[in-house]
Amino acid sequence: MNLLEVQDLKKHYPIRAGLLQREVGRVRAVDGVSFHIAKGETLALVGESGCGKTTVSRCILRALTVTSGAIRFAAKEGEFVDLATLPKRQVRPLRRHIQMIFQDPYASLNPRMLVGDIIAEPLKVNGVPAAERRDRVTELLELVQMPPGARSRFPHAFSGGQRQRVGIARALALNPKLVVADEPVSALDVSVQAQIINLLLDLQDRLGLSMLFVAHDLSVVRHVSDRVAVMYVGRIVEVAPTDALYRAPLHPYTEALLAAVPAPDPARRGHRRIAQGDVADPANPPPGCAFHPRCPYAIDRCRVDRPELTPVSDGRWVSCHRAEELDLAGVR
Repeated sequence: MNLLEVQDLKKHYPIRAGLLQREVGRVRAVDGVSFHIAKGETLALVGESGCGKTTVSRCILRALTVTSGAIRFAAKEGEFVDLATLPKRQVRPLRRHIQMIFQDPYASLNPRMLVGDIIAEPLKVNGVPAAERRDRVTELLELVQMPPGARSRFPHAFSGGQRQRVGIARALALNPKLVVADEPVSALDVSVQAQIINLLLDLQDRLGLSMLFVAHDLSVVRHVSDRVAVMYVGRIVEVAPTDALYRAPLHPYTEALLAAVPAPDPARRGHRRIAQGDVADPANPPPGCAFHPRCPYAIDRCRVDRPELTPVSDGRWVSCHRAEELDLAGVR
């Protein structure tokens, strides 16, 4: 059963110019994104910087107003509400069910608050009594493998990995149904990244969490996700189970992202090609497939006809005119 269903989500920003500030164009940060997350599942949303993945996560949290589309969330068993159209006063009670782990553990914690107060803050906002808050903070610190004495210290006393553990504890304080993790390990050292990823995997198993894991590093995504959705210039170009996507990427952009992942033995990359050129401008995307100026497999149709995301096999979707014709990843 699905917990979240995003349908044709769009977030456009107007470009204004002139004395009267008339709208002369639009930045299509998110331009028709659809996906779902099942209960207990982790979906990774990946792509280069500027592709729109963080905008998607902020729309789900209603930190941004949606231009159009639906964000259907199962607040109660079998009962969906559309977060995209819900009035703000009705969104607030639902925020306890959707929490966020931020990218920067240094900036996301108030340096003037004790760790215990930081973790207890969402409990306090939701009217949890003081005695219950103290017990819950102790439980959460143990859950994220932090010592009980951490509650009486300030964030600056901890390393980046420890601060991120505090951020995770705060996100879990209200027992959310969905956690949105916005590049939660990108600001950490590689060795610390592994520790945080293992912690998230353990918490998912123990708590049955559903998670939207936003990232640009595919080497991290492989270990934490059940499925992967690949974004390029505001649109999803491929969705697949994690193992299938890494074994045989179908979209040229996915292939390019995987080729860019550092490998101990470069020869193992085979014939995969790293994409050349810059990411397309979301304010002025190229006609047809937005990736065609960087795609080594582009044909004439790619330059004029934008492909739709279509199913190609069980659980796999791809937006490419040549997906059925070419051996893009050497698997057919």
